[in-house]
Amino acid sequence: MLHDPQDFGAINAENSRMKSTRRKPQELRRGATMLEFAVVAPILFLCFFAAFEFCRVAMIKHTADNAVYEGCRKAIIPGGTSREATNETRRIMNTLGVTDFTISVRPRRILPTTRQVTVRIEVPLSKNSFVPNQFVTGNEIVRELTLYREGSQ
Repeated sequence: MLHDPQDFGAINAENSRMKSTRRKPQELRRGATMLEFAVVAPILFLCFFAAFEFCRVAMIKHTADNAVYEGCRKAIIPGGTSREATNETRRIMNTLGVTDFTISVRPRRILPTTRQVTVRIEVPLSKNSFVPNQFVTGNEIVRELTLYREGSQ
């Protein structure tokens, strides 16, 4: 049985109209993708900023360790003063951009007979944070080091 070619054209035209009213699978997924992003994005950003803040806290901790050590070294050499220890500790903390901290050196006046020197630093994390301080509010890093003076007996 032979068909008229015009019949095929009519059928093909009718099929193409039917296909054009259907949506492509990519178009059906567009709404789902936006919803998935809206749910996942805040969690992803929270994890990113938390990791960033915890890295910052670790950097402050290690810098404070180094600062009290170097400050104490300045004070234990013969002729070293508590002012030199404080200045060295402050200089090292400033390299990291930490601005709010408290340094104490004991004893305040270092004499030739002083046997040991203690340097202490307190860094409040809530004032030295890049991210809004919801992760580290109320915490502070405290580091203290005591070294014996060189040449003391």
